[in-house]
Amino acid sequence: MPDPWWKASVIYQVYPRSFCDSNGDGIGDLPGILTRLDYLKQLGVDVIWLSPVYKSPNVDNGYDISDYQQIMPEFGTLADWEELLREIHGRGMKLVMDLVVNHTSDQHLWFQQSRQSKDNPYRDYYIWRQGKDGREPNNWAAHFGGSAWTRDALTGEYYLHLFTPQQPDLNWENPHLRREIYTMMRWWLDKGIDGFRMDVINMLSKVEGLPDAPILDKRPYQYAGTHFINGPRLFEYLEEMKREVLSRYDIMTVGETPDVHTRDGIRFTHPQTGVMSMLFQFEHMHLDAGPDDPSARRSIHPWRLSDLKRVMSRWQNDLYEKGWNSQYLENHDQPRSVSRFGDDGKYRNESAKLLAIFYFMLQGTPYIYQGQELGMTNVKFESIDEYRDVESLNMYHELVEEMGIKKQEALNLLHAKSRDNARTPMQWDGSPNAGFSTGQPWINVNPNYPEINVEQALSDPDSIYYTYQRLIQLRKEHPAIVHGRYKLLLPKHPQVYAFWREMEEERLLVLLNFSHEPAEFELPDELRSHYLELLIGNYPPIAEIDSANLCLRPYEARVISIEG
Repeated sequence: MPDPWWKASVIYQVYPRSFCDSNGDGIGDLPGILTRLDYLKQLGVDVIWLSPVYKSPNVDNGYDISDYQQIMPEFGTLADWEELLREIHGRGMKLVMDLVVNHTSDQHLWFQQSRQSKDNPYRDYYIWRQGKDGREPNNWAAHFGGSAWTRDALTGEYYLHLFTPQQPDLNWENPHLRREIYTMMRWWLDKGIDGFRMDVINMLSKVEGLPDAPILDKRPYQYAGTHFINGPRLFEYLEEMKREVLSRYDIMTVGETPDVHTRDGIRFTHPQTGVMSMLFQFEHMHLDAGPDDPSARRSIHPWRLSDLKRVMSRWQNDLYEKGWNSQYLENHDQPRSVSRFGDDGKYRNESAKLLAIFYFMLQGTPYIYQGQELGMTNVKFESIDEYRDVESLNMYHELVEEMGIKKQEALNLLHAKSRDNARTPMQWDGSPNAGFSTGQPWINVNPNYPEINVEQALSDPDSIYYTYQRLIQLRKEHPAIVHGRYKLLLPKHPQVYAFWREMEEERLLVLLNFSHEPAEFELPDELRSHYLELLIGNYPPIAEIDSANLCLRPYEARVISIEG
């Protein structure tokens, strides 16, 4: 069997609200994306992943869907979407849509019916419970703060919502609900899309009885992940979804799966028995957070290179020929990677390129988030009034009003971890609003846009953009980058992350200095008689590589091909 097309692909995530506004209302839209397809084609990406564009009240920026088969009017029409799909396919690229089926909006017809009465046919589409002792049915905390339960006055019962109260959880134990979801999925696939990114897909199954979560601190509501992550019927549901829908199309699927380990990764993505093509794991996203911070956004801890090596190496080795990795360093839910793992000041250019070379050289399908190819940075809004993300706003008020943390300390946390860091408008040029919109953007543009933008990047042959373009080309030219075995070197070196990628006769040595200081790397004896070719680096190339000891400059990255 030939390899699936998605293994060799590079995927670019578009966050529509912040990508390109065509009509001056300050909100990105589908016609705006259409005008930028040639830019994405020039970059070289194979697949565009579109964050939700469905009809939504927009409490959680489109992840609260009120109609799965309509387009949000702010973004355009279904005809606009169909034209976008045609133009993407016409350029030889593919389109992946977001699938959000753990929950809907409370404005969805199903929920509006469900809340009417206890015997309504839609009642069991959601998870309703009686209160307990005048309070919620259990002590579960919602991801964005407060209780995971809200009492509805019409029937006096509580409904479950793992996210905001406006995002009630669907009851996947109901077979009628599952059939409706599968019908909706087929409707989109029959329109010609090329796959789904599956939002919090491993939260579908809840533990029977919905017991209280373990009490970890003095807060009234506790994280209950052990009761809804990889729940008892999850694989039953996903195997049914695969059987009824996914296996009937030549598509890719990527699951957003918090709190998973490599054994789960193998089960989810095994080439014969898995239920999805690949998954997003979050272990590396938690390296700069405290141990009691499930969201990884309520704390800031210095991360260690040895921990990054340990986590990434385990996923590389354990899934080799048993599953498939997704490689990412940022997305719409994460801070900008150059601010988080690199240096967004003096060495922004070098460290952004180093990070690109790092994750592109790992085995797995790489994802680029819009603006990552420019080295876009976190934004430091001076006031909470400039933030828009519901999670960030809730967290700020909880920290300040309930926990007594100083306002500036809470803002400092948002500067580092807020999801709005990734949601500021795409920086196209140095004109007002970074060329994103002729109107006032829905969220302020990062003030550094005059220096960091597409127009500047395209005019500079040494820009971060061209490093990404070259990395995409290298993946197509060197099978070892896609399929080769990974082998870690120097696991305890405090500055250098070094590893091999090997396949048949091809050997690639990846050297990465994750620090502000020069770092020495001693070539293994076996290589000193070989011809060493620099495939890609992030500094002006040196004439040739023939020294037994290589001195890597601050944030220097090199990929060396071993010949002979």
